[in-house]
Amino acid sequence: MSPTEQYSTRLADRNARVARLDLLNARIESVRLGVGALFLIIAWLCFGAARVSAWWLLVPVLGFTALLVYHQRVRNRRAQARRAADFYQAGLNRLNDQWSGKGTSGARFDVPHHIYADDLDLFGTDSLYELLCAARTQLGENLLAQWLLAPATLSVIRARQASIVDLRARFDFRESMAIDGESLKIDLHPEALDAWARAPNRLESSWIRWMAPVLAGIAVGTIAIWAVWGLLFPLLAIILIEAAIGYFLRKPIHDAITTVEGAFDDLKGLSVLLKLVEAQRFEAPPLVDLQRKLSSHRLNASAALSKLATIVNFVEARRNPILAPFMLLLMYPLQTALAAERWRGIHGAFIHSWLEVLGEFEALLSLAQYSYEQAADPFPEFLDGAPTFKATGLGHPLIPAAVRVCNDVAIGGTARVLLVSGSNMSGKSTLLRTIGINTVLAMAGAPVRATALQLTPLQIGASIRINDSLHEGSSRFYAEITRLRRLFEPMPLPLLFLLDELLQGTNSADRRVGAQGLIRALVHRGSIGLISTHDLALTEIDGLEPGAIENVHFQDELVDGRLKFDFKLRPGVVTKSNGIELMRSIGLDV
Repeated sequence: MSPTEQYSTRLADRNARVARLDLLNARIESVRLGVGALFLIIAWLCFGAARVSAWWLLVPVLGFTALLVYHQRVRNRRAQARRAADFYQAGLNRLNDQWSGKGTSGARFDVPHHIYADDLDLFGTDSLYELLCAARTQLGENLLAQWLLAPATLSVIRARQASIVDLRARFDFRESMAIDGESLKIDLHPEALDAWARAPNRLESSWIRWMAPVLAGIAVGTIAIWAVWGLLFPLLAIILIEAAIGYFLRKPIHDAITTVEGAFDDLKGLSVLLKLVEAQRFEAPPLVDLQRKLSSHRLNASAALSKLATIVNFVEARRNPILAPFMLLLMYPLQTALAAERWRGIHGAFIHSWLEVLGEFEALLSLAQYSYEQAADPFPEFLDGAPTFKATGLGHPLIPAAVRVCNDVAIGGTARVLLVSGSNMSGKSTLLRTIGINTVLAMAGAPVRATALQLTPLQIGASIRINDSLHEGSSRFYAEITRLRRLFEPMPLPLLFLLDELLQGTNSADRRVGAQGLIRALVHRGSIGLISTHDLALTEIDGLEPGAIENVHFQDELVDGRLKFDFKLRPGVVTKSNGIELMRSIGLDV
């Protein structure tokens, strides 16, 4: 089935499940009312004239208790079914280009003055991040943002591609990770969890570890002495000793107990997701390697967390009033605190690795979901040699399919720079963003919106959306040249520069001289790129090899007083301008 058919089928199934559980929920509520009424009737019979045995009250009480437990299970199943329906509805929204404003915007990752993030709409509403992100934890969200903000090495890219191929058709796994991770979206605190795991042991002294069980055993013995021989003094003496030690260690005991409870609130949610990952049988070697990291001393992560759950249950039992008389005698708070610290000492060092693995799985699932939904989008082919970017049918992934126009683009070899000319609104800036955002996808390991794309590993540098800043006291021109200076900083990969209306914030003479100098310097550094311009004097630049600059353009037509654009890239220099025609078309007398 196609992605649309697959999602529609699953959405219909989940909606039907929600409807059945809604009906069951309504019936249970009616039965609960009936059981409540039955309780009142039996109570009237018990304490009224009939004098029925009060033991009959247990029937509605036990029935109501069983209904409460069953009702909670039904509600949980209904909530899961609704989350699953929402998951597939969101997928259909993306397939129908109706996803804008409905996902995770990633606005918090928008780095000021990043070399390309703002220019290419990576974060915020209507952004690439919103389209891609399927993570339900901060771990996955953070890692996906990192992948978009910096290019990966070729070996990492190929590992991600292999992982995406393995993950994209695992519908049940993707659904389970999404709906079980939904509750962690707000509650998870990975930094605090990592800090807890790495904190020093609060009860590391060896005398504390052996003293607690010894004193508890002696206390039990003194109780026996009191019961058999009637000697109370030994018991009172041991109680005083235990009370003194408990008072002396009250702060580390309190810290150990409260922090393990707080940490487990996060870990019990992570345990569900880690168990899902452990249960999979992956084929891609990178995923198998990741899965192997979910272990600690021959225990898998979920088993280790199950042991922690047992400890936390004992910790929470200290609030039970029935156990209160035995707390001091058995040194119960200290015993549970020691158990918590012992678990942390054995397994705590692995928690950071577990968090990293979960974050990487969520980031990979985001790209796998995108790859499945955009089934026609291929992985790029990476080339060796001089910087190259060659695309066939290249389109912008954020533009709806109904209005998207794709173009062929080739940069490399002799042609190092494409000089893009054309009238206003003809598509120059969109072309630059299209090339940039597809390069981001390629260097993150994702498929690209093209029929085919061949490129060498590249680092993007863009100057497309540059504005002045009242807060920073800088003009547009100063902001632009500051960004341009960053293009000459050392970079790990050859630069793909994308420059829109270069140096338009200064006069025409300075703009021409400065632009020609910048282009020469970039080409001499081994960079490739595109420059959009209205300044046709840039079409020939001294100091460059013949053919280093290739001219391409967009065309327009004025039809019935309105400009028409086909957004198709053509070779050569644009031969006409629409500025005067455009001003006249809106009523300006020029």
